[in-house]
Amino acid sequence: MKFDLHTHHERCGHATGTIRDYIEAGIKNGLQVIGISDHSPYFASSSDREQPGIAMAKSEFARYVEEVLKLKEEYRGRIDVLLGVESDFFPEVADVYRKVYEQYPFDYIIGSVHLSGGVSIFNRKRWNGLTDRQKVEQKELYYDLIEQSARSGMFQILGHIDAMRGFYPAFSDIQTDAVDRTLQTIAKYDIAIEINTSGKTKDCGGWYPIDEILERALHFGVQVSFGSDAHVPSRVGDDWDEVAARLKEIGFREWVYYKEKQKQVVPL
Repeated sequence: MKFDLHTHHERCGHATGTIRDYIEAGIKNGLQVIGISDHSPYFASSSDREQPGIAMAKSEFARYVEEVLKLKEEYRGRIDVLLGVESDFFPEVADVYRKVYEQYPFDYIIGSVHLSGGVSIFNRKRWNGLTDRQKVEQKELYYDLIEQSARSGMFQILGHIDAMRGFYPAFSDIQTDAVDRTLQTIAKYDIAIEINTSGKTKDCGGWYPIDEILERALHFGVQVSFGSDAHVPSRVGDDWDEVAARLKEIGFREWVYYKEKQKQVVPL
């Protein structure tokens, strides 16, 4: 059973291709299951489209859901199309997002932290001039947000949990026990983390998260899922076989996806 739960499309403003293009790419690349999970709008904003190059407009969200559900029916029997969304997590307005999501029949929701301390996690400049202690504080702030997202009950999967290293590879070398604390919380709340292969497109190279975190995740009993985080159709299912092989080497015997918010276990 080959699946990919993390894909985007043109509505978000920084991906190319239609939803249909990603579904067709999934079929071409041998997937039995594809999840569509474009970026959530900024639901707490007063404007319809707060960040045109980052997320879809609020007015597009219902149409997004409608299109995925229509394509789910059209492709039934050829590939299982799942309705998902990659949701930003802002603790101060989490209930605003929660109330929107409750209106729709999502198969799963990916919770991702993209802003930490009000700054993009991908902003290279955020590290300029920081002392070692301040770097630790930034890493701990980031993992505190991920831990809060796990406790929120809003998500089935947490996205790219070390993506802050994307344009700052030294992030992985910052020593703190915050990562272990976060993994323990994720395990307690029975949420999966994704192996996200888009890290290969950033300065850090490789996948999110690094092997060391995956080893700790296994130790604490955290389950894992798979997402290419494709922003172009050609990346759907990217590195699936390599990820499966590496997970087996680490010691995982299964991974999971979600349908109607119910965990589906797939042997490795």
